[in-house]
Amino acid sequence: MSEEKVIAFCGLICSECPAFIAKQTDDFELRKKTAEEWSTEEWPLTVTDINCDGCTSGRELASFCAVCEVYKCGTERGLQNCAYCTEYPCDKLEMPWSHSPEARKVLDEIRKAGNQ
Repeated sequence: MSEEKVIAFCGLICSECPAFIAKQTDDFELRKKTAEEWSTEEWPLTVTDINCDGCTSGRELASFCAVCEVYKCGTERGLQNCAYCTEYPCDKLEMPWSHSPEARKVLDEIRKAGNQ
């Protein structure tokens, strides 16, 4: 697996995500464990839901990523991630499933580096 960081539209580091790692390493046990840990009554997950190449890859996504408003917006705008958007930050990044302080820091650092 590549050592390069893969950054999601929202700033999460895909390459550190169990769904991404399980897909890249074809690790059935990690898929199973992740599906069990991430399942909720409202959103039950199976092993097949835990396959992801990262939302900016244009390839396979974990089932829950495919319905993310941040993903949809970034894809429609053709962005590398939200740090490159002229409307950054926006309300979509405040949605509970797409926001984390760590992810926001990643996006802020990308913008600060002048790469927006």
